[in-house]
Amino acid sequence: MSYVGPEFEPAQPRRPRRGPLTVALAALVPGALLGWMVYEAVGGGTGGGSDRAAATASPSGSAAVSSSPSPTDDGKGASGAAAGSGSLKGKVVVIDPGHNPGNFQHAAEINRKVDIGTNDKECDTTGTSTNDGYTEARFTLDVAHRLSALLQKQGATVKLTHDGDRPAWGPCVDERARIGNDAHADAAISIHADGSAAGNRGFHVILPGSVHAGAADTRKIVGPSHDLGTRVAGAFLRDTGEPPSNYLGEGTGLVTRTDLGGLNLSTVPKVFIECGNMRDSKDAALLTSGAWRQKAAQGLFDGISDFLNAQRN
Repeated sequence: MSYVGPEFEPAQPRRPRRGPLTVALAALVPGALLGWMVYEAVGGGTGGGSDRAAATASPSGSAAVSSSPSPTDDGKGASGAAAGSGSLKGKVVVIDPGHNPGNFQHAAEINRKVDIGTNDKECDTTGTSTNDGYTEARFTLDVAHRLSALLQKQGATVKLTHDGDRPAWGPCVDERARIGNDAHADAAISIHADGSAAGNRGFHVILPGSVHAGAADTRKIVGPSHDLGTRVAGAFLRDTGEPPSNYLGEGTGLVTRTDLGGLNLSTVPKVFIECGNMRDSKDAALLTSGAWRQKAAQGLFDGISDFLNAQRN
């Protein structure tokens, strides 16, 4: 994800990794039992991840990834075994594929400022890419299609914020939030990949902080969004083997922010995920693999379905 300018953000300083025990203990998602289950499933963990901001909270461990890179595998809506328990019929999920492949050609439009409650911010940004030119926008839309297929297979109603059905840029961050709000989504997720320095690895989930300013009021969604985020982080770790960020979140895989319009303006439970760092060769090899992207979609599905099913109880 690129938050600054038309190109890529500057590299961020690395933070020290936490040891396996620290990361495992951080995975006490809603409670000790779930954390123990995640730790046992993965066998411990190390740090790893992507993005910029202050850290908080929790998931854990890591596992070996066996998929081999395959940059040409872009299967839209690819199939995969749905692992969630119970039907998702009646549930609404909004998927927000970060950025848009056409943003590079529409600098004036995406640089237009919009109100995000706390301040004005650019409508959107270009996103990042791997060193070989595989773009974040292409990655996010592919994972969104795969995730959508898994959710629909379990009966969920799915809406994407964009899917080739609009002009070749955007939508703006305020509109992305509004789409989830208007759909009365039970859960919303914005999919991204980071553009940090080489050597910075891993995923992190961005949670909304408490904001009450202007058009933004996240106070009612902070709690459920934290629950959604911790479940997504635990499942993503387990299903993909990608470690939590080694440069943000202090090994927890969770980061809280109050400067993102897509979260500030949301009135439904919502999180962002940075699935890995496109500028690191090891992460790039995963992000460009269709097989790994299917694992990423499965991890997102498992976390979201776990959250949705928990809401029924």
